[in-house]
Amino acid sequence: MGKCLLVPASSSQGTTGARGVELRDEELEKLLEKKARELMRKSKGGSGEVVVKRVGAGSRNGIYVYDRERGVWRLYRVEGGAFQLGELGDGVYVVYFGNTRCKACRSYDEYWHPFVETVGRELEGYHFVIVLCDWFTHRCSSPAASASFREHRVLASPTTLLAYVVGGKTVYQEKYEGVLTRDELEKVVPSFRERGERAQRGEKVESPLREKLARDDIVKLLEKMLGIRLM
Repeated sequence: MGKCLLVPASSSQGTTGARGVELRDEELEKLLEKKARELMRKSKGGSGEVVVKRVGAGSRNGIYVYDRERGVWRLYRVEGGAFQLGELGDGVYVVYFGNTRCKACRSYDEYWHPFVETVGRELEGYHFVIVLCDWFTHRCSSPAASASFREHRVLASPTTLLAYVVGGKTVYQEKYEGVLTRDELEKVVPSFRERGERAQRGEKVESPLREKLARDDIVKLLEKMLGIRLM
């Protein structure tokens, strides 16, 4: 499965093609803002809360948290600092970093959302989160989402970060770059709490999808094995 990689934006200016892209970007941003305003007007009790059934290409940049009781995604934060593992309480965090302009993310959506709505919804003590930008930190109208990409060193999308948090501290985590299929999600997510508990006890833990671990997770494993710092 593919993934979108962070690359520097082109520095060329003044070409017809570049101006055309900029115009489409402006139009897209206006459409996204219009959609966000519509959601605000329709929000529960006029409280200003924004909720969506699914987060996707037309969603506002920001940090979303899954509300298992209502079966919706709640726009948790747009402004402010990076999302911190543990800020929703202890437990398992499953965080999907995505971009509205990433085709691989749209493929991942087809697996992610049905999984969260069925299997994920029944997992007690699990926090499902989406961090969404247009294109990493280069184009992101949400300071909180942009900061989250930097904080967790996300350089590819989709990226799925899992963390086991106890006492406000992360005791074990796994990070996967690229699309995870429904079968892969079912292999990785429900069993993650057990791996986290084993890691907390100091036992040896291995990811069921070691070949899909993000590079920085692989480096951390090598550092632990070799007793040296590689990054």
